[in-house]
Amino acid sequence: MKKLHLYMLKSFVGPFVATFFISMFVLIMQFLWRYIDDLVGKGLDGDVIIHLLSYVALTLVPMGLPLAVLLASIMTFGSLGENYELTALKAAGISLYRIMQPLIFLIILFTIAAFFFSNNVLPYANLKASTLLYDIKKQKPELSLKEGVFINDIEGYSIKVDKIDKKTGMMYDMLIYSHPKNTRRGNFETTIADSGIMEADKSGLFMEVQLYNGFTYTDEGGKSGNKDTYPFRRVKFDKQFFVIPLADNQLQRSDDDLFKDSYGMLNIVQLENAVDSLQKRLSGQKKGTIKGMLSDNYLIKKERNPQRDSVFVEETRGEVRDLDSLYQNFDIQEQKSAVDAALKFAKSAQEKHRWDLQVNSRDEASIRRYNIEWHRKFTLSFACFIFFFIGAPLGGIIRKGGLGAPVVVSIFLFIMYYIIWMMGERAAREGALEPWQGMWISSVILLPLGAILTYTAMTDSAIMSSESYMNFIKKIVGFFKKKKKDA
Repeated sequence: MKKLHLYMLKSFVGPFVATFFISMFVLIMQFLWRYIDDLVGKGLDGDVIIHLLSYVALTLVPMGLPLAVLLASIMTFGSLGENYELTALKAAGISLYRIMQPLIFLIILFTIAAFFFSNNVLPYANLKASTLLYDIKKQKPELSLKEGVFINDIEGYSIKVDKIDKKTGMMYDMLIYSHPKNTRRGNFETTIADSGIMEADKSGLFMEVQLYNGFTYTDEGGKSGNKDTYPFRRVKFDKQFFVIPLADNQLQRSDDDLFKDSYGMLNIVQLENAVDSLQKRLSGQKKGTIKGMLSDNYLIKKERNPQRDSVFVEETRGEVRDLDSLYQNFDIQEQKSAVDAALKFAKSAQEKHRWDLQVNSRDEASIRRYNIEWHRKFTLSFACFIFFFIGAPLGGIIRKGGLGAPVVVSIFLFIMYYIIWMMGERAAREGALEPWQGMWISSVILLPLGAILTYTAMTDSAIMSSESYMNFIKKIVGFFKKKKKDA
C-alpha cells in the first residue's frame, strides 16, 4: 500500500504543478487584458512591471489553486481509468477510497495552507498590488484618454474626447474644463474644439495641446475671485496652442497607509476588530438618532410669551384636551403661521432622519463587506476540498486523461462555481442575503455534487458512459414501437 500511495502522489503532483502554473498564467493574462490601457505607454521600468505582476500573481493564488486541484484530479484519475489501472486496482480488492486516501490528506494540507495564505500573505499582496496599480494609473495621465469619458488625472483639468484616431492621434469633439487649485472658485474656463492633438514633450514634464476650430469661454470674475462683478469673455479660434504642466515623469510611489484599512488588506483578527468597531459605532449612532428624534422632534419645547401663556392656560384651564378646537380659536394669521411652522419643522425632521438613515446604511454596508471578506478566506480554501471530491471521481468516471476532456469539464465546473459564488457575494453585498449565506452558497450547492460523484465512482456506475445512454434510448424507442404495433 505504501508503494500505491507513493505512486498516487507522484501521479497527482506532476499534473497539479503543471495545471497550477497554467491556471495562474491564464488569470494573469486576464488581469493584463483588463488593465492593458493603464499599463501601455507609461514608460514603466522593468522592475516595476515585475513587482506588479508578482503581487498580482500572489493575489490570484486563492483563485488558481482550486482550479488546479480540480483539473489535476480529473487528469490523474482519468489517466488511471483510461489505462485500466483503476480497474486492476479494484479487481485486486482495493477500494476507491483507499486509492484516494493519500491524496485526501494532501488536499487537506492544501486547504489548510490556502487558508493561512489567504489570512497572512494575501492581505499584504493586495495592499502592495493596489498601491502600485494606483501609482501606475497616475503616471503620464495624458496617455490614458478614453473616448466619451471624462478624465480628471491631469491636475487642474477635466478633459473629454468623443473620438480618437488611433493611427494619427487626432482627437475629435474635445471638451476641456480648467479649474486650477489656486483660484477661489472652481471651473472658470471651458474650451470646446472640433479637433486637436495632445502630446507630451520629450522631457515628459509638459503636455502640448493644439486645438482647431473652437471656442474658449472664460469667467474673468471666477478667475480673479472678484465677487462683485463677473465679466464674461468668449474667444473664437481657428487654431490654439497651449502647454499643460505635468508631474515629474518618474513614478511616484504612494505610502502603503493609503489602502491599509481597506477590507481586502486585513487578516481575520483585523477584520473582526473592524467589524466590532463598526457595530459599536452603528449602535451608538442608532441610539443617538432615537434620542435626538424624541428630544428634538417629539418632545421639543420652545420659549413662549408669558402673557400669551397665561391666556393659554386660562383658555384651556391648564390642560390641552382638544388641540383641534384650540387651533380653531386662532385667527387666520395665527393658523397660517402655525401650519407653516409645523411644515417647516416636519421637513427639517424628515431631512435629518433621511441623513441619519444614509449614514447608518453606509456603516451597515461596510460591516457586510468586512464580513464577506472574513468568509472569503474560508470559502476559497474550502473550494480545494470540494473540487477534489468532484474531480477525482469524475476523472474515474470519464476515464480520459490528458488536456482534452478534463480541461473542458474543469472549466465548465469552475465557471459554474464562480458564477454562483459571484451571485452570492453580490446578494450579500446588497443585503439580500447574510454574508455567510452569500459566500457559502456555492460550496453548499457543489458539495452534494461531489458526494454524488464520489458515490457513483465507488459503485462503478455507468452514469458517464455514452453506451448506457444509447441503450436507454433504444429501450424507450423499442417500447413505443411495440406499443404502436400492438395497437
